[in-house]
Amino acid sequence: MRILVATDAWHPQVNGVVRTLAMLAEAAAAFGAEISFLTPQSFRTFAMPSYPDLRLALPSPARTARLIEAARADSIHIATEGPIGLSVRRYCRKHRLPFTTSFHTRFPEYISARLPISEAWTWAGLRWFHGASQAVMAATPALAAELRLRGFRNVVLWPRGVDAKLFHPRAVDLGLPRPIFVCVGRVAVEKNLEAFLDLDLPGTKLIVGDGPARAALSRKYPEAVFIGARQSEELAQAYAGSDVFVFPSRTDTFGLVLLEALASGLPVAAFPVTGPRDVIGTAPVGILDEDLRTACLLALNLSPQLCLEFAARHTWDASARAFVDHMADIRHVDPDDTAVQFEPEHPRFVA
Repeated sequence: MRILVATDAWHPQVNGVVRTLAMLAEAAAAFGAEISFLTPQSFRTFAMPSYPDLRLALPSPARTARLIEAARADSIHIATEGPIGLSVRRYCRKHRLPFTTSFHTRFPEYISARLPISEAWTWAGLRWFHGASQAVMAATPALAAELRLRGFRNVVLWPRGVDAKLFHPRAVDLGLPRPIFVCVGRVAVEKNLEAFLDLDLPGTKLIVGDGPARAALSRKYPEAVFIGARQSEELAQAYAGSDVFVFPSRTDTFGLVLLEALASGLPVAAFPVTGPRDVIGTAPVGILDEDLRTACLLALNLSPQLCLEFAARHTWDASARAFVDHMADIRHVDPDDTAVQFEPEHPRFVA
């Protein structure tokens, strides 16, 4: 099977979507599925307002069509709701081609944190975007259930995995006072990092990542250690050299970093919200509490071995097989037979 994945998130971006798609392609190849990508690298780009490190593509309909036709794919998956996703969606609708989508990012909360735009309007736009999809893939059962309640149709489960060959315990001395509480991810307002940085904790608060809020936060919290983005072995060493992984975000749909931390033997401290709650559940590998300081301190007592055993159950092989199975289930029927069109007066057009 040849699958074309359209995505606005791609290298050199460092985030969970990019890592998920890269690992998906590698794992799927092992059982005969060939995944190619339509990314911003094929188009002119411009810096995203308020987030200059991210560049958005300017896809023309003609070039999008040429690239899709050159891929000669059996199936098309749209991973993001940005300009490339919209352009590929438009092509598929015009040519009556079925396609699938995935829900990675809670844009309503992200956008409202930056701009005075109602979350209801953004959810409405997302319902429209995914309404024509043959299958909307969600990372966890709780997210899938929420999307259904919000009026999304054809929602299916696509779990995530972790690269245990890269992320595993190893002896690493970061040269910082212990215990080391580490947070890995984009340094941006939606990640709620101040909830972590405001805590009174012993040892060191370590921030691994980059983003538009890094300069301001490093000035406001000089006692914290900001080391910028790290990838591959350097990222794995940052996990392995720490003691507790802190995840202050309240808006992530999954949090791939949670599995990377657990595979490195780090227990998790987080709020009891979608993402950490869905990944960890009641397993004794993390503390989920509205008092994040309490969660951090109690997590120091959790077993690293149980964290390893938990992470070992989440493989990229299983993730890729689920994804390919969903693509294979698509029947080549008229997309209009299954699409759901959301008009403004539709009762589902509410948040």
